[in-house]
Amino acid sequence: MIGGKHSGKTTAVEALVRGLVEKGYKVATVKHVSQKNFTMDTEGKDTWRHAKAGAIITTTVAANEIAIIRKGDTSHYKIEDIIKPFQTEADVIVFEGFRKLVKTEDIPKIVAVKNKEEALEASKQFKPILAFAGPYPTKALHLKAPYFDVLRNPDKLASMIIEKIKKT
Repeated sequence: MIGGKHSGKTTAVEALVRGLVEKGYKVATVKHVSQKNFTMDTEGKDTWRHAKAGAIITTTVAANEIAIIRKGDTSHYKIEDIIKPFQTEADVIVFEGFRKLVKTEDIPKIVAVKNKEEALEASKQFKPILAFAGPYPTKALHLKAPYFDVLRNPDKLASMIIEKIKKT
């Protein structure tokens, strides 16, 4: 899922994941954070202290989740590098963001848009586009790919993806 700020990417991902899970698919998501110094870790907490001491991988295990934090330069990563740790566990992997990474990859894209202008611009920049989506009612886009209003019809986007999966 790619799109500009406040275009409805997360809302569309939620609808897609919910729809796929309801149909029995195991779904993994990958979210790109563009803030340069962002960290999942919290300063002063044990995992942060482990990393500060030099650990390149820190794992936390709690009653209901496991989290792995890997420190290092990710600027050279390709899609395959990102999905490797969990590709055997998930039937479908949904990416949110990664605009620059998927632009050059032959990866089917769903583009979240707020209006027709954004959809037309994305059509010029990205290939292949499976669909456009968002939480905004967008009338008569007249584009090659369909538009899904994920607030009014949240299941339709997942249904389209399931049909694509069945064909492969």
